[in-house]
Amino acid sequence: MFRRVAHLVLGLVVAGAMALAPVSSALAERYWQCAPFARLISGIQIFGDAHTWWRQATGRYETGTAPRAGSVLCFKPSGSMSLGHVAVVSRVLTDRVIQITHANWSRIGGARGQIERDVTVIDVSPQGDWSRVKVWYDPVRDIGSRSYPTYGFIHQDAQAVQMASSQFNAAQNAALTVAQSAASQVASTIRPGASPLSILGQAADSGDRIAALIQAVTAPPPR
Repeated sequence: MFRRVAHLVLGLVVAGAMALAPVSSALAERYWQCAPFARLISGIQIFGDAHTWWRQATGRYETGTAPRAGSVLCFKPSGSMSLGHVAVVSRVLTDRVIQITHANWSRIGGARGQIERDVTVIDVSPQGDWSRVKVWYDPVRDIGSRSYPTYGFIHQDAQAVQMASSQFNAAQNAALTVAQSAASQVASTIRPGASPLSILGQAADSGDRIAALIQAVTAPPPR
């Protein structure tokens, strides 16, 4: 029970920290690689190309096949993604659906090196062990058609969980204070002049498509 509560608290703090991070022009203009961005956001101190993170985590961090908020999802090299990829879990929605925050995945406005917050990832592995996933791809505003092999998740250590627990109340209060202004800022960033409600409506439409894909992936085979 304590571990579940700790993981929930950590998830809320991670989500709150990502939501409250200022969107400065310098941050937006910087070309971000996935590995330094994941290290900055997660606090997991592993260096080097993304495909080396899983090996480096051995003996230093807990690893596993079940997602937790704040953990790093490690992608194996595949196709043109020869160096692998790493992304930070921002929320666990179901046992087969998470949201991640990561860098240098989608081409946004035709440019690489961009940051994407709280985008959907679906486990499409036959065993339900997150060994193969599909990822939100911004140019199509939906889950991408390609699936990617992964190693699994590198988890934050116990000290990070304890710190998250002690900081939860302060983060929650701060999140409540700026929630409305953050929603307006996101709406104006995505589409200048759009209201938060219209953006949420678009998100709901995308969610319906994602829900249909989840159902197709997780439904039992026909008899």
